Amino acid sequence: MSSGVLTHCPQCGTQLAPGLLACPACGWLLHAERLKALAAEAERLTRAGDLRGALTTWRAAVDLLPPDSKQHATISSRIAQLSSAVDSQTGVRAPAKPAWAGKAGVIGAAGLILWKFKFLFALVLTKGKLLLLGLTKAGTLFSMLLSFGVYLQFLGWKLAAGLILSIYIHEMGHVAMLRHFGIPATAPMFIPGVGAFIRTKYYPKDIVADARVGLAGPIWGLGAALIAHGLFLVTRAPLWSVIAFYGALLNLFNLIPVWQLDGAHGFRALTRTQRWWAVGAIGAAWVLTHQGLLVVLLLVAAWAAWKGDAPERGDQRALVEYVLLILILSLLMQIPVPAF
Repeated sequence: MSSGVLTHCPQCGTQLAPGLLACPACGWLLHAERLKALAAEAERLTRAGDLRGALTTWRAAVDLLPPDSKQHATISSRIAQLSSAVDSQTGVRAPAKPAWAGKAGVIGAAGLILWKFKFLFALVLTKGKLLLLGLTKAGTLFSMLLSFGVYLQFLGWKLAAGLILSIYIHEMGHVAMLRHFGIPATAPMFIPGVGAFIRTKYYPKDIVADARVGLAGPIWGLGAALIAHGLFLVTRAPLWSVIAFYGALLNLFNLIPVWQLDGAHGFRALTRTQRWWAVGAIGAAWVLTHQGLLVVLLLVAAWAAWKGDAPERGDQRALVEYVLLILILSLLMQIPVPAF
């Protein structure tokens, strides 16, 4: 059934305006049959253990319901529950929890997150198929070439290609995490001289899932910068060191907690106290490295901690990921860059 075909409600005869999802008089749902089919499919996928598939199906269903309806609220709650369950799945088989993890209180909990953090880098290395998939999209390749042409004028073709690839890997980190939560997303589209973006019909409303998606980009970007630095250590080719430096710079910039930058998504999952811990980590990173960009990060993060709305319950993993990204990216930028 389609709202573009039906002009009157088959139950009460009320005239239906284009775009309506339910009859304004009796509440009859225009996509009732489709909704039943989607609900049955989502339940089947849940029973089969395919939580991501179930999430994708429920999101398709909620898009067919009026936002103020009871059914919309019910399915939204189901989506939040499934998102929480999916969040515990990493896609990389990690070893058993170390014995010390439960014996040291807060330090042990933070240590456990640090222990698991390395597997996020393993995700970058095991997602080769996803990385290649993005490069098969005509829109991505065309916009890549346009951006390459812009950077080429200032950086030379080798460095321009390295930066384009670094940005691409960063954006594919967001795509991978969105897919982890059962949300389809496009391959990146590049904006010459600005960066790149991805498009998705849905976006996580839960602040924890939002933080996961937001910080996935810098995590993948850090992985790319570390790989570039590793290639420099092996080959001693200055190009790789320059790519590592600028890759770290771009990802550190994205951690500024403002507007739609990745840092803002991470901060939304932090309590006010956790935000001040993040501010302290940024300050410590500045003391260690004296990177000028950290001053901007420090000021904006302090403002977000002082004035921004914060949840009562925060996400410890988001805090540790944010702090580790700040520290590692800052230290990576301290490595001397050879003349290129």
